[in-house]
Amino acid sequence: MRRLLPLAALLLLGAAAQAQTMTSPATPAPQGLTPAPATGGSGGAATPGTRTRSHSTAPTHHRRTMQERFDAANVTHDGHLTQQQAQDAHWTRIAGHFSEIDKDNRGYVTLDDIHAYNRASYAARRAARAARAASSSASTAPSPAPAAPGGTQK
Repeated sequence: MRRLLPLAALLLLGAAAQAQTMTSPATPAPQGLTPAPATGGSGGAATPGTRTRSHSTAPTHHRRTMQERFDAANVTHDGHLTQQQAQDAHWTRIAGHFSEIDKDNRGYVTLDDIHAYNRASYAARRAARAARAASSSASTAPSPAPAAPGGTQK
């Protein structure tokens, strides 16, 4: 009786695992997965239910372009994005820098305004990085040796 209970538990666990791995032929493979081809010869045979990832499928997620983000945030579809629309769309960078982007104080920004702001902020970051690099290289450059007092002696 002591051996029968663990043996029954092991048998039930094995059956449950086997049931999870078995699929019916009518069940389609999940997206991106294809059934493994049966191989002959020294490659070994594929086991039933084995699946491999297909490399020919397109990725299911892509980064949205700036135009797509703008179109999604601009719920009025008038080409003018307000600060509230940017906040509602969780576009925190645009909402946080809205007054800097809206240089004409119109109360809205266009996609061109956002592109111009991004170009200007990128140029400012590059200039600041170049200035830091120049100042750090100047401070680490070896200084000339001090001249001996009284000139050279013979």
